[in-house]
Amino acid sequence: MSDDCLRLIPTDRQWQPDPAAAAAAADYVTRLFCGPSDHVEEVETEFYDHVTLIDAGENTTAITCPHCGGDIDAGWLADLVEENGVTFTSLDRQVPCCATTVALDSLRYDWPVGFARFEICVTNPVRARYELGTAELAAVAALLGHPVTQILAHY
Repeated sequence: MSDDCLRLIPTDRQWQPDPAAAAAAADYVTRLFCGPSDHVEEVETEFYDHVTLIDAGENTTAITCPHCGGDIDAGWLADLVEENGVTFTSLDRQVPCCATTVALDSLRYDWPVGFARFEICVTNPVRARYELGTAELAAVAALLGHPVTQILAHY
């Protein structure tokens, strides 16, 4: 069985909200999926000790190097995660296309990924448009006290 996830993260990868703000934002997001034809399996908040890859799962199929413009096989990122896990003390890595050291968050991914120490994860959301609109993202940001972005993942 596959899962779709809407993953909301702060725009600053080191930033974390206080637990009360995180709970308020998660409650708001849960209510967004409570219409007559809407559904969500689960809404969770996660606090990470270290910067963590917030990936798009199978949605990410192409990565482009910001230095040389070369294509990087998505398997390279999967191998990196398999070897090192999803937490990072440094995002700097040597890319296979041109052997330049670049930050993982500077790579261009065909489906956005992020790096964060906090996320709200919405598992299997169902509504006409499960990604959040600009006003909804702004409301989450206001509740958390920091701007957020969204990652659409499929596993």
